[in-house]
Amino acid sequence: MRTNTYLVFDGNCREAMKFYQRCLGGELQFVPASEMPGGAPEGNPNRMVHSMLRNGDVVWMGMDNQPGLPYRPGNNFLININCESVEEINRVFAALALEGKITMPLQETFFADRFGMLTDRFGISWIFGLEKAGWMPGKTK
Repeated sequence: MRTNTYLVFDGNCREAMKFYQRCLGGELQFVPASEMPGGAPEGNPNRMVHSMLRNGDVVWMGMDNQPGLPYRPGNNFLININCESVEEINRVFAALALEGKITMPLQETFFADRFGMLTDRFGISWIFGLEKAGWMPGKTK
């Protein structure tokens, strides 16, 4: 299991992640909304559905907030947990969901064998993934 910080931006994910890359170094990848199955929601292909900045053991991920969801500066991050098995993701998700609120039940997506989101009983937001091999295009723009 690995954890990292997942940052949420209000339409300026690409600009922010490039800034962090200049500050921290490393390799930066993007997945724009235009590459989602079915196309970009609300016709905005410039929004990022995922980005990743990696420099050694340091990994930051980011995305633009989803249409219709409020953007709240200061509360715009999640803790991302990448699990290594279905058993692990099911166990950890269930444990953290206890007395919390599941915002997206664990399910298969185009990028993950299992993916889900929740807010624990202390108000901390978590995002869970069991990645599909090779799902993220190697974009480094």
